[in-house]
Amino acid sequence: MPYRPLMSERVLILDFGSQTTQLIARRLRELRVYCEIHPCTVDDAFVRGFAPQAIVLSGGPASVSEAGSPRAPDAVFRLGVPVLGICYGEQTLCAQLGGRVEPAATREFGRAEIELLRECRLFDGILRVGERARVWMSHGDRVMELPPGFVAVAASPAAPFAAIADERRRFYGVQFHPEVAHTEIGRQLFANFAFHVAGLRGDWSMQAYRQQAVARIRAEVGDGRVLCALSGGVDSAVTALLVHEAIGERLTCVFVDTGLLRAGEAEEVVRLFRSHFDIPLVHLEAADIFFSRLRGITDPEEKRRIVGRTFVELFEAEAERLGGADFLAQGTLYPDVIESTSFRGPSATIKTHHNVGGLPERMRMRLVEPLRELFKDEVRELGREMGLPESFVRRHPFPGPGLAVRVLGEVTRERVRTLQRADAIWLEEIRRAGLYDAIWQAFAVLLPVRTVGVMGDARTYEAVCALRAVTSEDGMTADVFAFDPALLARVATRIVNEVPGINRVVYDFTSKPPGTIEWE
Repeated sequence: MPYRPLMSERVLILDFGSQTTQLIARRLRELRVYCEIHPCTVDDAFVRGFAPQAIVLSGGPASVSEAGSPRAPDAVFRLGVPVLGICYGEQTLCAQLGGRVEPAATREFGRAEIELLRECRLFDGILRVGERARVWMSHGDRVMELPPGFVAVAASPAAPFAAIADERRRFYGVQFHPEVAHTEIGRQLFANFAFHVAGLRGDWSMQAYRQQAVARIRAEVGDGRVLCALSGGVDSAVTALLVHEAIGERLTCVFVDTGLLRAGEAEEVVRLFRSHFDIPLVHLEAADIFFSRLRGITDPEEKRRIVGRTFVELFEAEAERLGGADFLAQGTLYPDVIESTSFRGPSATIKTHHNVGGLPERMRMRLVEPLRELFKDEVRELGREMGLPESFVRRHPFPGPGLAVRVLGEVTRERVRTLQRADAIWLEEIRRAGLYDAIWQAFAVLLPVRTVGVMGDARTYEAVCALRAVTSEDGMTADVFAFDPALLARVATRIVNEVPGINRVVYDFTSKPPGTIEWE
């Protein structure tokens, strides 16, 4: 069955394994151009069925000159739509269309300058002939001979074909990465490709997505019943609202209260869905079970497995008690989908609470995933569109296993209560300083060590609390947030004075490179 994407105007991004492929989608979505990432291994029928208005070929770690290196499906160059090849994408475009690519005598990684050699629609309004721009390079091969119909439009000292074009066929290639922030003309270049070259309107909006998602849920569910597992986060909340708008009372939300949420969040979830939205909600208070099963466990991945397995068991039992259902709605996001279908193979287990691609057969339910085309910030925008309170929409991301992975070492009720109090003070002071919305994620961590301190005239031997705050667009990478030291001192003083069991506070100044898991 041919692929049928949600939006009528769309761009296909073929992933050759670059760490920055998701950023290509982010740049296009920021321009309100709908796009999807799929592995470069899709076949011609898939490409034709997707019916893209334009195609982007991503970068990747392979060498075009090596036998068996990945290639784009032939249909990419036969559909008559604009194509933009980025780094490896430019190289495979050239190799497949009759050019020549070889390992470069001088590799080019990091910042570089390109100079525009001739006018080109891709650079209209960005650079004039002879002008330069700073870009980000990352390649060990380079194009040595262009395919028929192509001309060089920009060059760098190490790459004579830093940008190439066949204006007649609307095929373009750039050796640099316009998707990363280090390329100063990147956003403008994507805008030119989407609007000036491909003629797109940029009509991607949450209002349109809401209407189409609701219609799709109705068609998919029919007369069936749906259960939705609420976690306390914005993803599952928006999922529930979409499904409820589509099928009304045939949705039942089940909130498995693990006892591992931040202070006050369980009560907020129950109040929001029962009182504010009047959505059927089962509040399953299960903290005793979770704490019992986590007793003595210190390995973070084992904690994840225990929390995930227990959640599923309790959810299944409640579903059976309620008489069963035909569908399970969950808040799978686009990065989860990309990670599970990446050209490089499924990523390391990062989100074990998601079931991307299917459920255990014993559950006898089919998945409904209405957010699977959205990034986190788009889910928040959709939440606003659907009337979620701003305080809920803006809530910082929270891990599926909850505080089980932020209490390092053994998880006990007492240690979780200690962390909840410290975390609440940290977030309260951040809000009071007007910084909450400038930070992507802030949280406290209870370390598995104790330290000697002096409080008044007495020695103490108590726990250490670590504070973390980062800025990020999508959680793939993160930079540490630089606080005024006076604020950090105030928070530390409050935590030591107001939270029994903690006598020292430290701040984590590390950034997060791609692919890492922190504090877990």
